[in-house]
Amino acid sequence: MQTPYGHLTYCTNIHAGENWGEHFSQLKTHIPAVKAKVSPNAPFGIGLRLSNLASLELSKEPTLKEFQEWLKAEDCYVFTMNGFPYGGFHHEVVKDQVHTPDWTTAERVAYTIRLFRILAALLPAGMEGGISTSPLSYKYWLRCQEEHQSVMESATLNMLLVVEQLIKTHHGGGPLMHLDVEPEPDGMLENSKEYIDWYFQHLLPAGVIMFSDKFGMTEEEAIAAIKQHVQLCYDVCHFAVSYEDPLVVLERLHYFGLKTGKVQISAALKGILGKDGGRQATIAAFSEFNEPVYLHQVIARTTDNKKIHYPDMPQALADAANPEVEEWRAHYHVPVFVQDFGVLTSTRDDISRVLARQITKPFSFHLEVETYTWEVLPAGLKQEMGTSIAREMKWVLQQLELS
Repeated sequence: MQTPYGHLTYCTNIHAGENWGEHFSQLKTHIPAVKAKVSPNAPFGIGLRLSNLASLELSKEPTLKEFQEWLKAEDCYVFTMNGFPYGGFHHEVVKDQVHTPDWTTAERVAYTIRLFRILAALLPAGMEGGISTSPLSYKYWLRCQEEHQSVMESATLNMLLVVEQLIKTHHGGGPLMHLDVEPEPDGMLENSKEYIDWYFQHLLPAGVIMFSDKFGMTEEEAIAAIKQHVQLCYDVCHFAVSYEDPLVVLERLHYFGLKTGKVQISAALKGILGKDGGRQATIAAFSEFNEPVYLHQVIARTTDNKKIHYPDMPQALADAANPEVEEWRAHYHVPVFVQDFGVLTSTRDDISRVLARQITKPFSFHLEVETYTWEVLPAGLKQEMGTSIAREMKWVLQQLELS
């Protein structure tokens, strides 16, 4: 739905269905009900997530035409897509395989280009579109600095192949579309420093050479094209887990002239591990969220303000007695309309600060609620899907002072 502060939606990765038929069935069940609650009299935007299999199926002209007709009939439109998870995302163990295949592979390139072709066919006339994607690769797969450098170079060059297609599409009269890179803990790009360093040390130098050769661009023209077509996906949960102040990050991006293609509105789980009896209660509460499907990276803050990274919740729980640790933040997308989870809380305040900045100094056209963990939440937090989605979107509208 269009607001004065950008298009607002939720990501359909919340809905199961790895093939198109199953996912479309979920959309037909939930989208009209959510629209009726939050946007009954205006078009409703969709943040579409397609697996590789679903993208292959939706690429077929009759299937795509059927979806376009359904969107028109339901007064809906697609303006952003989630191209991070390539394969299965429900009813199976995902964990670090969410990064598979990474950006060193031809499969990731082909999948992403296919998603952009679908998005170009679905975008309303005159509207820009974006697709969020993985942060190149996963750090724990890399065994040494030489391997890290090799992966960085090959992943960057592969991403530029996608950018080449986006430039051709836009220059040919097609829509402006951008690839929105999504840092997350333990990704090859996991925070604002790593994203900016990569952008200026790898992406721009390689892109200037490539696009000078392919398009005859000057250095300034190539840099402008890259900044237009490669933007940041600011997942509020991810940056909060890394203890990054959102306003500092946004000012840093502005200083370097880097754009934010999409804000994923999400909250992380956090808790204080004091030295009294409350520590055990906090550890026990985190244990309730230790589930086997998704990767729940934890970053601890110590008494001297250092950070300890745990690849997943079990490793954090194994170190729970560490007396130096004062706080845990976990990559667990909890409902944004809830602030307290017993002795635990969330990083929802970061969302409020980001949205307040969006009101006073808009920095992105795309806002997407992304709580995908409903199926694996502790039983006491689960509610009917459509009601939960609508509650999240209404809370965001309240923050934007629109309801």
